[in-house]
Amino acid sequence: MKLSFKKTYKFALISALYISLFATVFVMLLAIVIFNIGFKSTLLFGVIFILIIYIFSFLIIQYRVEHFIYRRVKKIYDDVSLLESSTLMSHPITTDMETLTREVKKFATDKKLEIEMLKDKEEYRREFLGNVSHELKTPLFTVQGYISTLLDGAMDDKTIRKKYLKRAEKGVERLIYIVEDLDMITKLEVGDLNLEFSDFDIVELIQNVFDLLEMKADKKKITLAFENDRIHPIFVHGDKDKIQQVIENLIVNSIKYGKEGGLTEVDVINLTKKKVLVRISDNGEGIEKQNIPRLFERFYRVNKSGSRSEGGSGLGLAIVKHIIEAHKEKIYVESEFSIGSEFSFTLKKIQKTN
Repeated sequence: MKLSFKKTYKFALISALYISLFATVFVMLLAIVIFNIGFKSTLLFGVIFILIIYIFSFLIIQYRVEHFIYRRVKKIYDDVSLLESSTLMSHPITTDMETLTREVKKFATDKKLEIEMLKDKEEYRREFLGNVSHELKTPLFTVQGYISTLLDGAMDDKTIRKKYLKRAEKGVERLIYIVEDLDMITKLEVGDLNLEFSDFDIVELIQNVFDLLEMKADKKKITLAFENDRIHPIFVHGDKDKIQQVIENLIVNSIKYGKEGGLTEVDVINLTKKKVLVRISDNGEGIEKQNIPRLFERFYRVNKSGSRSEGGSGLGLAIVKHIIEAHKEKIYVESEFSIGSEFSFTLKKIQKTN
């Protein structure tokens, strides 16, 4: 590709001026001292001499600077691959070292940030692949173990056969659950999952989730309740099914990590005229401060062993975050270890008129 060349004259002008002044003063002194020329003649000679020397010096310096620096600047541009950079390809090569230095520094900074980002992505990719492998391996080995046992002779025992087939089925169900969650989060990330927006009563939806999860909560004697007993219907705009999934995931987490005989409370607050805040809090085990920034990462678990024994795909909070962000809303988390956690998110409020 042909490179455009931007000429700069500042260096040549100043350098030529210094050379001309020095040369003229020196020659005038020689003319007066050695050749004993009169002052007026020397002055006229000096004026003519400085003009000639200045023009000559400027042309020589400018030509040499352009020729010398251009070759080296072009090599620098080539070395740092500026020719392939879409952000700098439109700029001409310049002999202005200040501009060049600024551009190279900017290029180096951008590349450094890009390299750091790529390193972070590579680390995340390795961790993600390791997590996916681990999450899929556990139910796969479980299913394989039960089937192998049946094939090795346990098939003839009706009781064992039925028990092992049911356990294998649970392993398959978990695999399907993980794959479905992965599929959903991938679609959410690339924007392929179409949201079906409608107006609905968020309070009624939360009550439906309470009814759905009542038995699960009862196993740990956890109470599901509204923080405000006199809460009235509040209509919001969003994808009803996906918002239900968000609330389900958050309440399931509060049950999973909640204390025996604990409490999970939900509140819907009129944040502004156009926004509501849905807040889900519990008095469970809480989350340590260093774990909070990574809570919404795929497969990230605060309690590695305990959370796996509770089941789940490890994608719940990541899905929650993507659903809320797909609604162009915000999700927040506050937690204190051994005291409890609070998750909250905003939704667009709809004013219903009678």
